[in-house]
Amino acid sequence: MTAGAFEGHYVWHPAADDRELAHACVDVRAGRYFSAYEALRDAQADFGLLAHRSLVLASEAADSDLAERWLAEEPSPQAALLWARVAALRALRAADAHDQRADALLRIAVAASERAVRLSPQDPTPWVNKLALTRLQRWCDPAPQGLLTAPPGPWSLFLRVLRLDPWHREAHHRFLAFFFARNGGAPNAAWDVAAFLAQRAPAASVLRLLPLVALVDDHDRSSPLADHVWEQPQWRAAALAAYQHWFPDVANHRRTPVLDLSYLAHALFMAKRELEARAVFTAMGPYASRMPWSAFGDPEEQLTKARRLCGLPVPGTT
Repeated sequence: MTAGAFEGHYVWHPAADDRELAHACVDVRAGRYFSAYEALRDAQADFGLLAHRSLVLASEAADSDLAERWLAEEPSPQAALLWARVAALRALRAADAHDQRADALLRIAVAASERAVRLSPQDPTPWVNKLALTRLQRWCDPAPQGLLTAPPGPWSLFLRVLRLDPWHREAHHRFLAFFFARNGGAPNAAWDVAAFLAQRAPAASVLRLLPLVALVDDHDRSSPLADHVWEQPQWRAAALAAYQHWFPDVANHRRTPVLDLSYLAHALFMAKRELEARAVFTAMGPYASRMPWSAFGDPEEQLTKARRLCGLPVPGTT
């Protein structure tokens, strides 16, 4: 899929160039769920697309009663999945806000995820939803051999997802996030897990970006030399390897993977590889994501700075 040309402004919505998803989002905001049903049904054989669509739709529905109403009026596996995603978002937001309802919302989200599992036993998405909740539960399964720090965590649940889809993108990101310091983990464990997951993935897999994701999450803006970390040989090599092996296949995707491209463009830019970063920015067209740019300041300002230094047009200049 071709993202299209940059026409003077950024498009921040996570639906990006997935027109079916964008249409469903409009309907969800209007209180209608049939387009959401069609978008989820159409993606049921593509687990990566299904995970993305269900998460974006849940973010649109989380502040309304649409998911509950759909499940009550026309119960289906798609309705159960959206409800599970909405319930998990609410539980995570409540926990982050130290809301006194967080424990109750967590129980609701776990029950909703289990219902979705029963209705779609071959779909990894409900299991991934449960994986997203583990940072609120502090799982302590022992780590497999091969990790220096041997960090305990939700390994058994993660392996359950991998039996359904060995290279599930969101599952790997959710699992890695469990070990982030902001979620109660330790930086050394996060580095260890990111390297372990990336090394076991195929060379052309988007999962090879996981160490770069961990690098952003551990970024300390107060350190005067922090922005130069990406220039170190191992991080430059990681970014260039993803550029050489994963990036060429992006044009064959059903949708533009904006978030992953953003991490790659950022890493290349920070590693002083402006020519390669320019190519990645161009492939993104007008579409943008707030991460990883928001880890360094205002996301639009950071993105604009990077594009300008790569010789690309920015808002207000086209």
